[in-house]
Parts: sequence; C-alpha cells; structure tokens
Amino acid sequence: MLTPAPQYLRTLLARYADLRIAQSRGEKGLQHRLDDVVYTLCVATGTACVDDALAAADAMLASRALGVDRPVLATQGAELAA
Repeated sequence: MLTPAPQYLRTLLARYADLRIAQSRGEKGLQHRLDDVVYTLCVATGTACVDDALAAADAMLASRALGVDRPVLATQGAELAA
C-alpha cells in the first residue's frame, strides 16, 4: 500500500479538527465539507471509518517520525499524537 506524505496527512487532520471545532461551536453548513474530509482521510489511510482513519494517520505519522517503514496501529485506549 502506498502511504501518503506526512504533510498531506497533517493537512487532512488539521482540516478535520477545524471543521469539528466549528461544528461544536454551532456553525451550520459544514457537514458536506466534513464528510469530504472524512472520506479523504479514509481513502488516504486505507480504512473504512473515521475513528480507524484517525488512528491510522496517527500511526503513520508516528512511524515516519521514528523512521519505521510500516506503522504499528495504536491499541484501543491509546491517545492519538496527531
């Protein structure tokens, strides 16, 4: 599987976070943009749901920082570093 560039993952994670924050503040009309970012995160990480995509993106970024080729996914209950 091809892995996305770290900067691309960081950009997607930042967009996701920004949209979730705006949504929690009550801003309207964000659902379509949020759905697009979630879909793109899932495709980029090879996952099927947002929780798995966030965990996979975090693992990919962490493995790159450690110089490891293949990410080891965090176990349940582990905090995300992204």
